[in-house]
Amino acid sequence: MIKFLLWCLLFVLCWPLAILGLVLYPLVWILLLPFRLVGITLNAVFELLKGILFLPARLLGQRPGR
Repeated sequence: MIKFLLWCLLFVLCWPLAILGLVLYPLVWILLLPFRLVGITLNAVFELLKGILFLPARLLGQRPGR
């Protein structure tokens, strides 16, 4: 909701810039999508490695964070 209100304020102050932002936002989102997917994949790999490394402690009954 705040983003929409800020966009409305920008539209009132400088409507060409607001329209340009409205047009460019989907293009920038599509260009950044591969980086987001790589980030999600790396996060999953690190969580898998963490799970593998802490498996012996979990099998011995240790609780995370203790």
